[in-house]
Amino acid sequence: MQITDKTAVSIHYTLTNNRGEELDSSIGAEPLVYLHGTGNIIPGLEAALTGKQIGDSFTVSIAPDQAYGELDANMVQIVSAAMFEGMDIDVGMQFHADVSYGSGVITITEINGDEVTIDGNHPLAGEELIFAVEVIDIRPASADELAHGHVHGAGCHH
Repeated sequence: MQITDKTAVSIHYTLTNNRGEELDSSIGAEPLVYLHGTGNIIPGLEAALTGKQIGDSFTVSIAPDQAYGELDANMVQIVSAAMFEGMDIDVGMQFHADVSYGSGVITITEINGDEVTIDGNHPLAGEELIFAVEVIDIRPASADELAHGHVHGAGCHH
C-alpha cells in the first residue's frame, strides 16, 4: 500500500536544522501517527511522503515556505513590561496568545528595561528543516477518522 490521501500513516523521524542540530525525534518513542492529506503535518513533509510505502526510509530538506513559513518582521513587537505585571519574565519564555492568524505562541526575545520584545513567529519559522523518515505503517483511514480529520487509536492525541 502506498501513502495517499485518506490513509493513516505511522512514521519514525528525526528532525534537524541545516546546522545539523537535532530539534525533535520519535526514535525510542511511539511513532508519529497522522491522517495523510488533511494538513496534519507540514506541507513539505506531507508531499515528500506521498507515494511512499512501508519500510521506505529517506531524508528530505523542507524549505521554510513548505514548513513554518518565513520570518515575518510584523510578528515582532516591543511592548511594555507592564503587560507582564506580577510575573518574573526571562528571555526565551513562551506564552499562548491571540496573534494575527489566531491562537499562537509568542516568545520573549529581549528585555531592555521597561521594554520587552516579543516574537509571534513560529519558533521554526525561517528554518530549513531536514527530516530523516522511516515509514512504519499505512492503512486506510476509518470513516470516523475521516470525519474528525485525525487518526484515532494508538498515537491519537484527541
